[in-house]
Amino acid sequence: MILISVLGLVLSMVLAALSTPGGLELDITLVKGNTPLLILPLNPGERFTLHYYHSVEHAPIWEEHSMDKDGNIFIEEERYEKFGAGMGKMPGKGRMATKGMYEAVTDIHMPVGDFILRVGSRGVDHTIIWRGVSYNLSETIPHEAVRFSGRRVSMLHQIRQSYGSWQQGPNIAGK
Repeated sequence: MILISVLGLVLSMVLAALSTPGGLELDITLVKGNTPLLILPLNPGERFTLHYYHSVEHAPIWEEHSMDKDGNIFIEEERYEKFGAGMGKMPGKGRMATKGMYEAVTDIHMPVGDFILRVGSRGVDHTIIWRGVSYNLSETIPHEAVRFSGRRVSMLHQIRQSYGSWQQGPNIAGK
């Protein structure tokens, strides 16, 4: 009888962990073959950056993104050296600011949802910056299309991952 009670309690705890929200993941996946490249745990509002060099101007650009509690991706800020091809403020979105030697559009908080990026070649250096660590996609998968998508994960999933590959950082496919 005690064994059945203990098993019932364990089952209840597992079911609660499966249904309790745990956190967020940013999944960066190769479009061709749907192969995961990076899985980054995020907190709601925590930012990750896409850094690259403009293909025409060869000037550095930083795009800061975040996710809300439901896994929706937003663009929060853009920084660049100068207005160039395709750069500048969007009417009604954000405010212009100067950050050191760079111009910035801050306080954008515009939903972009899941998006696809065609990774540029070396020199464009599409790089993900997350928690101070950089992952240069152009060095490993130039000219490939990757999908950025956010999702909520259960507490059980988050606990399971904390005992696995995320102790060292993100889950990096193939490593």
